Amino acid sequence: MKKIAFVLVAVFLTSAMGLMAQQPENGTIGKPDIQLKSDLMTPEALWAFGRVSGQQVSPDGKTVLYGVSYYSIEQNKGNRELYSVDVNGENGKQLTKTRKSEFNAVWRPDGKKIGYLTSQSGSVQLWEMNPDGSSQQQISFIEGGITAFKYAPDQTKILFTKDVPVEEKFEDLFEGLPKASGRLMNDLMYRHWDHWVDTYSHVFYADYDGQKVSNEKDILEGEPYNSPLSPFGGIEQVSWSADSKTIAYTSKKLSGKAATLSTNSDIYFYNIETGETKNISEGIMGFDVAPLFSPDGKYVAWESMERDGYESDQNRLFIMNIETGERFDATKNLDQNAGSLLWAADSKNIYFTSDWHGTFQIYSYNLKKDKIDKLTEG
Repeated sequence: MKKIAFVLVAVFLTSAMGLMAQQPENGTIGKPDIQLKSDLMTPEALWAFGRVSGQQVSPDGKTVLYGVSYYSIEQNKGNRELYSVDVNGENGKQLTKTRKSEFNAVWRPDGKKIGYLTSQSGSVQLWEMNPDGSSQQQISFIEGGITAFKYAPDQTKILFTKDVPVEEKFEDLFEGLPKASGRLMNDLMYRHWDHWVDTYSHVFYADYDGQKVSNEKDILEGEPYNSPLSPFGGIEQVSWSADSKTIAYTSKKLSGKAATLSTNSDIYFYNIETGETKNISEGIMGFDVAPLFSPDGKYVAWESMERDGYESDQNRLFIMNIETGERFDATKNLDQNAGSLLWAADSKNIYFTSDWHGTFQIYSYNLKKDKIDKLTEG
């Protein structure tokens, strides 16, 4: 129901954002102070709007955490700060005010801390603060920085993603020429979307004692594959099991030309205790992403396409019974896409969004009844 709560509080965020945003100080980029002299919409007026993103409802359901990005035309860059507001729109406050952006902010499972990423220390690391914005403290000190993270449900570990270099570094190809920009390409994919493939994104887990992160381990060590998937995949493609013993992740474990032509990604389970990896979507030949465990630990759901090589296939809601291994298409009778999955707290329903006639609506699938209900209109 937390995602539904986003809809209810969204109307408050714009007004709260306007009340809380402060003028730039000490080089920080904040809400611009502009005066509208006519009813014309100017570029300056457009850039003065704050961009709201990353809404997260607190574990007790009382507070919304979110970020707002403001932009400076003079500096040609932006800055993102974190805010909170009660679900009724009251008690809004700005939590951070720094020269560096804060992002990937989430509530710790017990609700006593907020974790977020920032590059204040030079590289992107995990920081924490109290819900009122006090006691901001760096928690991780990972070489090279991290790109995203999630707390384990039992709060004894975190998982995070990090870029690791490809096997052959291009700067090592020519002795004595460390700054050479030439590249030697002998296979696909050497370039994806808008970037050279110099690194792979890997999933790590590490111990967490409430004060720092330690003993990190790469669960894809030595594997030339990405998780999350480039270019659009994020931390939603990685998930903790309810007992904090298994990590589910998305990956397309193909190389070269085969990886270029195929859309066949899979969902993998990594067992922290044994170090074993299992492909749980084997035989489903399309695009499988975004695994999400049910709170009771009995099921895992994910988004699945049926056919290999077809990027615009229907996005289905697939569910697997973890004990029996039974898999089924929960949207077999729905000729629409399913995305943005979220389990109900009692694990009896799973919510998802779907596009219909130019709008996105929220739906609910009931496991016992094998029935889909449309929850929103308009």
